Amino acid sequence: MATSYSMDPGDPDQPYLSFWLERHLCTLTTPRPDGTPHVVPVGVTYDPTARLARVIADKSSAKVANILAAGPDGAPVAVCQVAGRRWATLEGRAVVRTDPDRVAEAERRYAERYGRIPTPKPTRVVIEIALTSAMGRG
Repeated sequence: MATSYSMDPGDPDQPYLSFWLERHLCTLTTPRPDGTPHVVPVGVTYDPTARLARVIADKSSAKVANILAAGPDGAPVAVCQVAGRRWATLEGRAVVRTDPDRVAEAERRYAERYGRIPTPKPTRVVIEIALTSAMGRG
């Protein structure tokens, strides 16, 4: 049976989790300082055990600036992917991490999901999203 709408992001059903393991381009929506949404294409990895989604990014990107502008508690964000009639959205609070071990873990997960090792970049950071909700149809 296909996933339908809302679920616990720490305990997704198998179709939903499987959908997040497939290679799909996603979007990340962050709030700009004026409150309007900023939507960009990204690669996302989903770790339900840790209740985290991760996005690797350059520290000078607008998405990183938007999250940092929200303050130390982070910013409310959403990541989404769509493939035909299947869709999945993860929501939560995003913070920017610069710790090399956290960035390396995000790069490892990205390589696993997307089948390629990200080009080394000294300005890379990881956006970690502490998940509060999940919805979709896997």
